Amino acid sequence: MPLVEVGPGQGILTRDLYDTYQKFKAVEFDRDMIAILEADIPSKSLIQADFLRLDIRELFGDKQYCLAGNFPYNISTQIIFKLIENRERIPVMVGMFQKEVAERICATPQGKKIGIISILAQAHYKAEKIFDISPLAFDPPPRVDSSIIVLTRRENFEIDCDYKTFKKIVKMAYGQRRKKLRNTLKSVLEDLENPILQKRPEELSVQDFIDITKLIKK
Repeated sequence: MPLVEVGPGQGILTRDLYDTYQKFKAVEFDRDMIAILEADIPSKSLIQADFLRLDIRELFGDKQYCLAGNFPYNISTQIIFKLIENRERIPVMVGMFQKEVAERICATPQGKKIGIISILAQAHYKAEKIFDISPLAFDPPPRVDSSIIVLTRRENFEIDCDYKTFKKIVKMAYGQRRKKLRNTLKSVLEDLENPILQKRPEELSVQDFIDITKLIKK
């Protein structure tokens, strides 16, 4: 399967990835970094672009591919949302994130770190944190810890409810995460006596949100 590396920078991993994968492309925004990468990687495998604005059909058309990268911390959550939008093409993502963001992506119910990104990502992918990386592993060292996570697309990755409504419900619920759902969702639900609505959003699983979405009449 092809692989796309996002944000290779000076190419610390890029040459190994290029040698390992028969079909490989690297997307780098910085033109100066592209010039450095061209010393080791054929230019046909390099794309100078903002990944968030890139039409991913420019990469491998409609073929599926894996996504990897040391994702810039300031846009890492946006990377996840782009992954979700293109889930039919990307079965696996391996990436380094700021530890706090990684823990939110992989968070489970009953914890303080679970939120919108946790539910939306895990609706389609199994999320697993592999290990943490100390700032001392970098030169210069950043001010935050980092983590490597893997997102593996679920076998049945499309949820069994209206997707736009599902996203709306998740965002409404976490918009007032300290309140019970019967209060935050009263404008869209008629039956507020359902036991699940007596809970707060951090207590709910992906399936719970799917079940709530199905209660909404179109």
